[in-house]
Amino acid sequence: MTVPALRFSVAPMLDWTDRHCRFFLRQISRHALLYTEMVTTGAILHGKGDYLAYSQPEHPLALQLGGSDAEELARCARIAAERGYDEINLNVGCPSDRVQNGRFGACLMAAPELVARCVAAMQAEVAIPVTVKTRIGIDEQDSYEFLQAFIEQVSAAGCQQFIVHARKAWLSGLSPKENREIPPLDYARVYRLKQEYPHLTIAINGGITHMDDILRHLQQVDGVMVGREAYQNPYLLAEVDRLVFGDSAPVPSRHQVVRQMLPYIEQQLVQGNQLAHVTRHMLGLFQGLPGARAWRRHLSEQACRRGAGVQTVLDAMAHVPEV
Repeated sequence: MTVPALRFSVAPMLDWTDRHCRFFLRQISRHALLYTEMVTTGAILHGKGDYLAYSQPEHPLALQLGGSDAEELARCARIAAERGYDEINLNVGCPSDRVQNGRFGACLMAAPELVARCVAAMQAEVAIPVTVKTRIGIDEQDSYEFLQAFIEQVSAAGCQQFIVHARKAWLSGLSPKENREIPPLDYARVYRLKQEYPHLTIAINGGITHMDDILRHLQQVDGVMVGREAYQNPYLLAEVDRLVFGDSAPVPSRHQVVRQMLPYIEQQLVQGNQLAHVTRHMLGLFQGLPGARAWRRHLSEQACRRGAGVQTVLDAMAHVPEV
């Protein structure tokens, strides 16, 4: 498989970008790079479940790892590469207390030498890209020079691709949600990074909600990562293949996307999964259209009921006129 570009991607989001969500998003865009939720090295190496499970249509697909032990990260990267993932991404951006207690996430920005060792260890084990998702700073360490020093040390260890959330993170005092909203965005700092390190692949993340924004950012950096907007308004991805990747193939309508999901839903039901586990990711599909509220309400109320199946989805879709 061709190594996926970072030109457009959907962010790793805990509790959101599970395998059902990714399969659904793939029905809308063939080319967007999709990320898993963050998976810790401990879950992969010692957990009882299969935290790396996915279905082939999800490609191109990146695994985001959480951890700070170079040997464990290297083992997990090797396992993921053997399982067919297209990219390994190290989380150096999450500010939650739970993540900090495990000594990974945004707090690692203060330890660039450790991040460099982790990247080098992973790259020694795999041929696929090893990338880093980071912030522009943490706490009072939020100067451009701080970010620059981090990027220089980690890139010297071999990392060539960075996804930069254009906000700093407060490691205490703000919740993860507040850290996505309160620290001001500084897109210019990410642009400057690309200008001064043109040999690196730099993608930008944070507060991006419209296609016009995506195209504007792509004039300055190599890629754009969209998070919450891609989840809450997933049909945003319908324009991505044509406008970002130059693919002129017909775009499926929202109703076609739902119909394309039906065989997958049937398969999941046979395997014992609940309908709501899949359809909770589809609630925003008709956002902004007449009937969207009725679609969301019907699925929210009915999909969790015993015996709910494909007909529940069809009944919900009947609330939205097909155009």
